[in-house]
Amino acid sequence: MNVSPILSTTNHDLNLPMPRVGIVILNWNRRQETLDCLASLGRLEYPDYEIVVVDNGSEDGSAAAIAERQPAVTLIQAQSNLGFAVGNNLGLEYLRRTRAGYFLLLNNDTEVAPDFLLRLVQAAEADPRVGAVGPTIYYDDRPEMIWSAGGLIDWQRGLTEMVGLGQVDGGQFGMEPRPVDFVTGCALLARMSVLEQVGLLEPRFFAYYEEAEWCVRVTKSGFRVLHVPAAKIWHKIAIEEREASPPVHYYMTRNRLLFLRMTRAGWRAWLNTLLLDYGQRVISWTLRPRWRTKVPQRRAMLRGIVDYYRGQFGPARL
Repeated sequence: MNVSPILSTTNHDLNLPMPRVGIVILNWNRRQETLDCLASLGRLEYPDYEIVVVDNGSEDGSAAAIAERQPAVTLIQAQSNLGFAVGNNLGLEYLRRTRAGYFLLLNNDTEVAPDFLLRLVQAAEADPRVGAVGPTIYYDDRPEMIWSAGGLIDWQRGLTEMVGLGQVDGGQFGMEPRPVDFVTGCALLARMSVLEQVGLLEPRFFAYYEEAEWCVRVTKSGFRVLHVPAAKIWHKIAIEEREASPPVHYYMTRNRLLFLRMTRAGWRAWLNTLLLDYGQRVISWTLRPRWRTKVPQRRAMLRGIVDYYRGQFGPARL
């Protein structure tokens, strides 16, 4: 692992005593998306922040391009793809040694409104009981359509879901910060003091569910989690690709079970997840002719269930 020297990326002086924010961006073979995200951050209207890019063993020249074009960015280079949880934990461990008052986890396939970070920090600073906040996240190719306005957990069914998914923003979530069960790791701002209290992201997840489980720890520690409607970013995500991806089905299947175990969900959540959700889906994908194209996804789901009960977590060879 190679860590470059600390360099400040302080931009416009707003003459406000705002705390320093350490922004952690994870990259894996997405050079141009990461460069675009960094260019977007260069327009932030916030007085004190630094950016840490964790490169997860990319093979597309990402690290060299970032170092050349964004020399003020702290670059941490891992030797392999460590996944979302461990990769971000590297950045968080680094920020622990700095004077950051907050950290922001930000996906590299996002672009941000110039005032989004200021609005997030202001919402958190307004109440010491706030542990984590997140913005409204829109689809990049449909900039008025919401991908996430925070997240909810249905403890009866063992489900996590994005609030506002697929809705056109018509102001239905107002302008004031509002409580939610979790905010997605696509853009999650939290106090460093909260991190010290509840710990890092759980490495066993590798990818998916880690931020929801982390936010559950935050709320169980007595803090609030808020969605800040006025803070806005745009996410370059294609739902169709995720739905067709066997690796996504694998991790979502396995990690949902790990999430239920770690959060001590009740028996109804387990019953719904294993029988009414997983069981019915596997049967449907097996017997119905219209779903015979789902064979790779079905196999990924079944392997995810088996690996959970075998205690095989982290990255999987699919």
